[in-house]
Amino acid sequence: MSVLPPGPTEAPAIQTARWLLRPIAFMESNRRRYGDAFGVHFLGFERPMVMLSDPEAIRALYTAHEHGLPPGRSVALLPVMGPGSVLLLEGQEHLARRKLMLPPFHGERMRAYETTVREVTERELDSWSSDNRFAIHPRMQAITLEVILKAVFGVTDPARDARLHERLPPLLGDTASPILQFRVLLSRRLGRGDPLAGLRELLVEIDELLLAEIAERRADPDPAHREDILSLLVAARFEDGAEMSDREVRDQLITLLLAGHETTATALAWTFDLLLRNPATLARLTAEVDAGVQDTYLRAVISESLRLRPVVPLAGRRLASELNVNGLSLPAGTDVTPAIWLTHTRPDLYPEPYAFRPERFLEDSPTTYGWIPFGGGIRRCLGAAFAEMEMRVVLETVLRRRALSPASGKAEHLTRRNVTFSPRHGTLVRSRPRVVAAPAPEPAPALVA
Repeated sequence: MSVLPPGPTEAPAIQTARWLLRPIAFMESNRRRYGDAFGVHFLGFERPMVMLSDPEAIRALYTAHEHGLPPGRSVALLPVMGPGSVLLLEGQEHLARRKLMLPPFHGERMRAYETTVREVTERELDSWSSDNRFAIHPRMQAITLEVILKAVFGVTDPARDARLHERLPPLLGDTASPILQFRVLLSRRLGRGDPLAGLRELLVEIDELLLAEIAERRADPDPAHREDILSLLVAARFEDGAEMSDREVRDQLITLLLAGHETTATALAWTFDLLLRNPATLARLTAEVDAGVQDTYLRAVISESLRLRPVVPLAGRRLASELNVNGLSLPAGTDVTPAIWLTHTRPDLYPEPYAFRPERFLEDSPTTYGWIPFGGGIRRCLGAAFAEMEMRVVLETVLRRRALSPASGKAEHLTRRNVTFSPRHGTLVRSRPRVVAAPAPEPAPALVA
């Protein structure tokens, strides 16, 4: 018989408060007490959510394609992202749109965006003053927003670009607020109130701007000649030759904005914090960037940062059929999620699991479901390769041009920004320009008499 695993017995309001205020401590205490699987009961939800950290259980969860989304995701995100969002659709509708949207995020198309990311980063660096103490997280947010406006939205109209620069930051700030998440959960519990009412007015203005961009692409006889992702989405066709409607394209743009802006900026801020607290790693990475060698170590640094500081902590499913694995038996209808932090800090997978040691990714590749910062299965983040590319280019550009030092004696603590885990103080740094000497020329060969 399927029985849910044990979990904390406090009232849902207490469990929710612990999760919102001290999520790592909450998960760690449950792992110590209950093991690899436990059930937690959040405010506003009818049933517990089971958290897993065993890679085999996660593999079983993610490779069964029929499982659906837990209801919490659509409640919080549907009013903002819209009903056509690839993040919220299920079944064949989801698969068809995922297939349509994947090409721009892979291969030569994605590599073409490296120049955009580098140029945006260099312009941002030009605005940095020397030796002043500042938080780097907001600067990374400025970079990732500009990359989305250029590479994803492809905005060229100056007036529209200015209005989007004005209207998008409030939307991004509000949707990242942990207070908003609590208000959504509370309104579900009480059955009244609309915590998203303020966002709806803002979205009307943003939608007007995005629909104008979409109309501009529709009027272009060959939108695919443009390299931005919006143009590619307008030109894309389903297998039956149909195209996405304007509203559906709008939903995908907002999805890419919300999924790609905060997460990548936060991952970069965490990476800088980890590098600044590990000077030997920073020195090695900087030397390799200066030498222009292969980016193998840079990739390892990013992988290790995403392991130790996963930005999104949960990526759940609602079981469509019974899940049986390694003695765990969960009935259909159960809400289940990997607890990504717990998986990433398993000592059987990662010796010295709390140490920042990129070399572990040079020595051996982790098991597929033991490293899941982007989720897994058919719902794995479709922008994962783009995000890693963006991180590589930004880190390389910053380290080549600026010398960073920590502006605080303590490593960053975690805080919540809605669904993400972010550095509480934004990673405080000091920065000064670097002057990197050009490599010495090869000596001329000696003349032979």
